[in-house]
Amino acid sequence: MVGTPGSLGPCPPARAYCPRPSHPSGGDPSSGHRPLGHDDDCDEDVPPSQRADAARNRTRILDVARAAFAEDGASTSMSEIARRADVGMATLYRNFSGKQELLETLYVDEVDIICAAAGAAAASSQAAGEAFQFWLRRFAAFAGAKRPLFQLLMVHSDLTNPMFDTSRDRVLAAGRPLFDAARAAGTVHDDLTLAHVLDLLVALATISDDPVYLEPLSGAVLRGVRRTP
Repeated sequence: MVGTPGSLGPCPPARAYCPRPSHPSGGDPSSGHRPLGHDDDCDEDVPPSQRADAARNRTRILDVARAAFAEDGASTSMSEIARRADVGMATLYRNFSGKQELLETLYVDEVDIICAAAGAAAASSQAAGEAFQFWLRRFAAFAGAKRPLFQLLMVHSDLTNPMFDTSRDRVLAAGRPLFDAARAAGTVHDDLTLAHVLDLLVALATISDDPVYLEPLSGAVLRGVRRTP
């Protein structure tokens, strides 16, 4: 064991869902954008059953959107997502103010997963070097999976979006206990930083969309990162 999940402060538990009012009538509803986690419309008097229904709707929308964007890319419309999720447009816009916010939420969900994987690896009984390598394999898969989402976000945003820097900082903070433990155990080359390793895996993911093609390449990178004590 190289750490505890409690040491991973940048990976807080998922937010409780809090419904928001429908988008105002008139104008283009997709033009508005709220920062993720903006909860000023939260009504603490909403009955628990309604909150549960709202949470299920939100989860269904995200699951459907993830599949729809993977199939049809940026051409996927909000109305098509509502149709596939079997919810009304008011429900869709109550959860997400537009396509950008929906894509950002999907992206942040992927970041949550890789952060949680770091916590699980740190809390495991694996040796430090093995735990770090295990998480790097997960990160390599994550880098490939988030590339299509990144490309879709670039249609609606750009690299000045603070979400990208925030997500990078969270992943680095989550992986640092694993990296530090592996380095202390002598299983990582001294001239490498965690940012070096992760940036290399991200760059590798841009070579191909085929995970089968990328797997031996990422394996070669991980073998190069590892040092035999």
